[in-house]
Amino acid sequence: MLMSSEEYRESLRRLSPRIFVDGRAVESVADDPAFVPGVNAVGITYDFALRPEHQMLMTARQGTSGKTVNRMLHINESSTDLLYKLEAVRLVCQESGCAQRYVTHDMLNGLYQATKLADDRFGTEYHGRLVEYLHHVQDNDLAVGGAMTDAKGDRSKRPGAQSQRDVYVHIRERRRDGIVIRGTKAIVTGAPYMHEFLVMPCRTMTKEDADFAVCCAVPVDAPGITMVARPAGRPGEAAAKFSGKYGQSTAVVLFDDVFVPWERVFLAGEHEEAGVATTSYATHHRHSCIGARAGFGDLLIGAGALMIEANGLDPSRHAHIREAMVELIKIVEGFYACGVAASVYALKDPAGSVMPDVVFSNIGKLLLATQIYDMHRLAHYVSGGLVVSLPGPDEDHNPHTEASLSAVLAGREDIPATQRLEVSRFIEDLTASYQAGWYSVISLHGGGSPEAMKREIWRNYPIADKTALVERLLDRGVLAEGRRVSKQPGRCCATGCEVPEVIGTDAVPSRV
Repeated sequence: MLMSSEEYRESLRRLSPRIFVDGRAVESVADDPAFVPGVNAVGITYDFALRPEHQMLMTARQGTSGKTVNRMLHINESSTDLLYKLEAVRLVCQESGCAQRYVTHDMLNGLYQATKLADDRFGTEYHGRLVEYLHHVQDNDLAVGGAMTDAKGDRSKRPGAQSQRDVYVHIRERRRDGIVIRGTKAIVTGAPYMHEFLVMPCRTMTKEDADFAVCCAVPVDAPGITMVARPAGRPGEAAAKFSGKYGQSTAVVLFDDVFVPWERVFLAGEHEEAGVATTSYATHHRHSCIGARAGFGDLLIGAGALMIEANGLDPSRHAHIREAMVELIKIVEGFYACGVAASVYALKDPAGSVMPDVVFSNIGKLLLATQIYDMHRLAHYVSGGLVVSLPGPDEDHNPHTEASLSAVLAGREDIPATQRLEVSRFIEDLTASYQAGWYSVISLHGGGSPEAMKREIWRNYPIADKTALVERLLDRGVLAEGRRVSKQPGRCCATGCEVPEVIGTDAVPSRV
């Protein structure tokens, strides 16, 4: 079943989660003004899957069931799947800034790999349980929140050494019919308007941390769950030309002795496999983040071009403006190209799914994390100071000031002043507001801080191959037969040399 955004909203009304925002209790998430921009953003992933021009990107045939499912819930089976997922995330984020639901995809794919590993090693039944849960999520087209980032407490101590155990979610009790979990997830994307939470550890574990190595699924309104949330975007603010409609809430989620039946438990103490789930999720998520921030970059490129036009400038004649726009394009398409490469060089997992290339996924995420501030700077450069000096939108309709402002704040004579002002406020919302700061922080730290990406790049990059190459050239050694080949022209994809299916241009996010 594929839901529409309206059906998604109605499904939220049937839930009764315990949520607080701005110091008050929330009665209906779907109808509370604080969360409307977030519900709108997730709604894009539903409506786009129903549009014929987007269905090739936004839906997929699930191999474990043979059913057509939303791309945000699909287990990737080929390099083409990964490329389409990347394009799909870019598409929905062009519209919404950050559609959030791709977190569901990334957690399901990471856990799909880890549960197969656990079953092969211990003879457990986790993978079968996960597949059943996967089908439940797909059949009902659910939005599942990634409850991953723990509060962590003292960062110098591992989970098992914390004096306050509740800073990490952990197993408090094991019963014949399930487990009881307790603890705190400090950052859960879109938590208030999800249907369920998929609980996973946020770091690798040791044997002493076994109680914290837990993966399970719980409804958002399960007894014992409390959310303390932030509003999504800037609801109700007249100047919020974008984030008044689309935004993202995050929440601290408190698990106070929440019971989870065994059929919804996917790891329970297998600390090494929990670490695999964490790192696999991170690779999938960093790959998705590349598509998300490319969609955001498309908004900056388009808005910058409109502002240049309204200002009466011509990039073909004004070199400094052209150079700034090209730099912005280079940044966006540069990190996106890493996402494409990660899709093409995907690796087949023993579970039967595919994993985007770890090195390219982490390089792409590292580039966008460290260059998001440059993206904002370049948008400011080509737009001018009006972005932050423009009076508020109420003045546009003030009879004492409207005519004077329209006369002096216009640019090109053939472009209405109202258009220039609207684009200015749009760019301010995305690059110089509270919402802009939020985009910067989630770009920097979302999916792991830059240090985590650097560690993964160093850990997975074939340095030995490069060393052997130079040794061979210097006649100091020869590569052993069968050694791993570095990424060079001619290397095949994980599923054979395949060319992604050509799709209509209407279904593919535009580039420049």
